[in-house]
Amino acid sequence: MSSEEETFRRLAVELRILEGTAEALRSRVNLVNAALTELRVAGMTLGGLAKEKKNAQLFVPIGGGSYVKARLESADKVIVGIGADVALERTMKVARENLGNRIAELEKTRTSLGQQFAQVVGKIREDRTRLEELTAKLREGERAKGVRKAKKRS
Repeated sequence: MSSEEETFRRLAVELRILEGTAEALRSRVNLVNAALTELRVAGMTLGGLAKEKKNAQLFVPIGGGSYVKARLESADKVIVGIGADVALERTMKVARENLGNRIAELEKTRTSLGQQFAQVVGKIREDRTRLEELTAKLREGERAKGVRKAKKRS
């Protein structure tokens, strides 16, 4: 096997690995985007609740486009999830600050993932270009040696 053939095989393997990495990064970005959307909706909801008065009638979503009627006992305190299925009671101000901090962290994560994705995509493009060059070179070498493809037998 020539060094060009070996390089071709190595690049082909590297390209498959990079494509898998790109797909994994794309999936992570999608998860981060979903989490950001959820946190932003929670932030807007808290903002709306802060403006409501005690005993205001609310429609609370329960999923599937369904709601239950409820009355607001107090908008001063809310229950906030902190991870690992643990939730704590917090003041509205602290809850909104916490959401803002979580959103900022996720945006940093998304930026980092985007940069990694761009680097991987750039490397994929380089490898594909190099593979195309090697493929052309290997085909030229076959033609120069007089090697032809075998005809299919019927």
